[in-house]
Amino acid sequence: MILKTKLFLVALALSGAVFASGNSDKYSSLYKNLPFEMPHIKAPVFPSNRVNIADFGVKGNGVDLCTEAFSKAIESLSKKGGGELVVPSGVWFTGPIVLKSNINLHLEKGAIILFSPNVDLYPLVETSFEGLDTRRCQSPISGRNLINVAITGEGAIDGNGDYWRPVKRQKVTESQWKEFTSRGGAYKRDDYWFPSEKTLLGDKIADMNVPRNLKTEEEWLAVKNFLRPVMVSLIECKNVYLQGVIFQNSPAWNLHPLMCENIIIEGVAVRNPSFAQNGDGLDLESCKNALIINSTFDVGDDGICLKSGKDEDGRRRARPCENVIVDNCTVFKGHGGFVVGSEMSGGVKNVMVTNCKFLGTDVGLRFKSRRGRGGVVENIFVKDVSMMDIATEPLLFDLYYAGKSAVEVLEDGEEGQPKVKVLPKVDETTPAFKNIHVKGLNCSNARRAMFFNGLPEQNIHGITIEDVFVTSKIGGEIAESDHIKLNNVTIHPAEGPALIIRNCKEVNLGDFKGEVKRINDSE
Repeated sequence: MILKTKLFLVALALSGAVFASGNSDKYSSLYKNLPFEMPHIKAPVFPSNRVNIADFGVKGNGVDLCTEAFSKAIESLSKKGGGELVVPSGVWFTGPIVLKSNINLHLEKGAIILFSPNVDLYPLVETSFEGLDTRRCQSPISGRNLINVAITGEGAIDGNGDYWRPVKRQKVTESQWKEFTSRGGAYKRDDYWFPSEKTLLGDKIADMNVPRNLKTEEEWLAVKNFLRPVMVSLIECKNVYLQGVIFQNSPAWNLHPLMCENIIIEGVAVRNPSFAQNGDGLDLESCKNALIINSTFDVGDDGICLKSGKDEDGRRRARPCENVIVDNCTVFKGHGGFVVGSEMSGGVKNVMVTNCKFLGTDVGLRFKSRRGRGGVVENIFVKDVSMMDIATEPLLFDLYYAGKSAVEVLEDGEEGQPKVKVLPKVDETTPAFKNIHVKGLNCSNARRAMFFNGLPEQNIHGITIEDVFVTSKIGGEIAESDHIKLNNVTIHPAEGPALIIRNCKEVNLGDFKGEVKRINDSE
């Protein structure tokens, strides 16, 4: 064991990692009784060099463009070996910021970084979005192939996303609708506004927000305005630390660490308007070793989401999202509180979610995929989560995801399992949910207690649900699943049976409280 520890420390040193000094491990309690092996990670520390953005000839007045000043400040720090870029109180109006290794972007009290809505400032870059290799506008904050990078402090970062996103009239107030439409733009229909004709054109040719088969630069530029960037894009980075800052109003997803290693997200607040399309809070994609702790999310799409690429692109990447701890986080509005998928073609494994609260999300725990994805979601452990006012289900496994939120599916009357005449064969494109454990879930006021929506050719497998209490309008349904164990589960529906079991094998109900109805559609 001593030899292994020494080798591990040597490996860290060789990787270029710089960790906090001393023997204390601030996060050690998170690893106690962890049901999988995971290296302990610590926040990086940085050289003592400090520069202040105000020393580079700009003012935080919300008017003067600070893009060049940020670039010069980061370059100055980088030449010194890195350090802290201080952003003092003020509104620092800027175009994209590109981070470098050993840089801590530190926002002091009263500091706001406000990104310009001018699309011309954000060139097209090669990236990944919605799990696919593609091109998007450059992110407001980005970094690629970095070692030791941080965004910390007590300030706020605003992506000015209102100028990028389309808006549906039924999602906003009348005054908001008038404000958006007063900017001009274009309409997909009378109640669906787009910021520009280019944005609308991109929507017409896109598949799940990603245009396909564009070959020339002219074709890409014709839909550039549609290619909304994630606000913070960190790709292939090691030792990432996001702490204390408010991240809000992103053009698309807020935080997107992609193929990163050793990530700590601590004490942040992530906010998007409830009407923000694709306004996810955190999308941790194909990352390894991550702590997401003591943070809040209030967004227009999924709150905390784990991904690993989509379809053939994700399977070719073959990098799972693995070794993740989520603790003491709160999600307010959002399509899901804690979410896996639907882009999970590279797999998701070894995840612990504890002590979280979901207050008014569409779904609480949301696992989603579909035929064609492939990938395996396994070794997921959820403990001690509390929820209230959940619009659909506190626990959802859905292998028929088609790009809509659970509420939209309900509103459109598309619940259930679409029938197929001939079952597809099980191959690399067949997704799998297995070995998932939920213990200590309390939910007050959901529509349906739970829903397992599995595939007949490959059932949801090996799920244990223990110590659960749910009040709901209707009971739960478990469909096309096998080796399911429910122990000390109480469901109080306002109407109908507490649980429907449909086309399942080996469902063990230990100390289950409530009426159970079993259905076999083949009979």
